[in-house]
Amino acid sequence: MITRSLKNLVASKLMFLAAISSSLVVFFIVFALLQKSMPILTTKSLSELLLSSSWRPWKGEFGFYPFVIGTLMVTILAIFLSIPPSLLTSIYLAEYAPSKIRRVIKPMIDLLAGIPSVVYGLWGVLLVVPFIRDYLAPLAGVTTSGYTLLAGGVVLAIMVFPIIISISEEVIKSVPQEVREASMALGATKWQTVKHVVIRSALPGIITAILLGFGRAFGETMAVLMVVGNVPIVPSSLFDPAYPLPALIANNYGEMMSIPLYESALMLAALFLLLTVLLFSVVVQVISVGIKRRYRTG
Repeated sequence: MITRSLKNLVASKLMFLAAISSSLVVFFIVFALLQKSMPILTTKSLSELLLSSSWRPWKGEFGFYPFVIGTLMVTILAIFLSIPPSLLTSIYLAEYAPSKIRRVIKPMIDLLAGIPSVVYGLWGVLLVVPFIRDYLAPLAGVTTSGYTLLAGGVVLAIMVFPIIISISEEVIKSVPQEVREASMALGATKWQTVKHVVIRSALPGIITAILLGFGRAFGETMAVLMVVGNVPIVPSSLFDPAYPLPALIANNYGEMMSIPLYESALMLAALFLLLTVLLFSVVVQVISVGIKRRYRTG
């Protein structure tokens, strides 16, 4: 009996240490990036760095504004493009799809999650970019190379599909069957039950899925880098090129490091990305807890 208690104590302590160690990795990364970013932060104000549009490292000008706006625009566009088909797909798989169809579709969605981002980028270069250049842009009366904000949004949206679909489907399926039966016993149709009862119960998990997809899209690098154009301007339309922060880091790190403050500026860009993703994680938790409390009291 003593041996069993000792084993349980040792196992619990080891698991606690593993959990703490995993959490501390995030703080170590933040500390390292902050340390590398200090040279430029001590030289220039944060407001100057974030609000300036001038990116001329050889002149000591490091304006992140076009990159921040480009990152936000391509990410928001991707989320808006991905939410409707992702939610409809997850509802269909969880509530309507026969088992035979579900067994075919589910592995394909899981496969989407495992495809390397560079493959998505190549697909975007081969199909999405020419389609925008030759068909969509002429319809809008615009001449473009096809390497645009819209191309980046489309590719990112497809990359986000499996995250939102998989999590949303599991959340919808987790709603107790008794809830559905009670709704339909009161005369509600299948769709009314799904819309007003099931989705309402699953809403915290669905919002979590969307925000996790948002975090994935925000930090994506290779696929966006290949289709978005990489021009340091603030996009004024969907057919303008953009230059997200991940692409900035991937394109420039390791080059021109003889320029003072260049490496520090790129490390600051990485710190922005990391802190934003951490913020999304906190927001996910706060929103989920808030919605659960509201529904429990409501």
